[in-house]
Amino acid sequence: MHDHIAPPVTPVAELPGQSDRRHGNRTPAVFSLLYSGMDNGQLLIGDGIVTNVSPGGVGIHGNRLVTPGMRLALFVNLPGMEEPLCIAQSRVSWVAGRRFGVELGLLKLEERNHLRVFLWDRVTHLDHDRCI
Repeated sequence: MHDHIAPPVTPVAELPGQSDRRHGNRTPAVFSLLYSGMDNGQLLIGDGIVTNVSPGGVGIHGNRLVTPGMRLALFVNLPGMEEPLCIAQSRVSWVAGRRFGVELGLLKLEERNHLRVFLWDRVTHLDHDRCI
């Protein structure tokens, strides 16, 4: 099993207290990212760990506090990519201390494809690992 793969995918509806959050399957993951945005006129730059990914959003544990509705740019270090995946537009949808979720804005075709390949690869490995 790969180091960056966590337990199986969990639909949001099955997580207690998560019904008001992102809808769809979350793929567990552990890799780094940087995030930046404006907070009360000040530039905020933080780093963190991606905890899960879906086609429409990302779960993050960060070192800088954010607030719901804040707009962030993400620089995601997807495994297997030389350069970080830059997601110029995302919006913080929920916050629980230093854990938060972001809804991804419009992605360029190349960004969408990198994300799709990552998700497909993780789900394929998870399914394969369960069958062994």
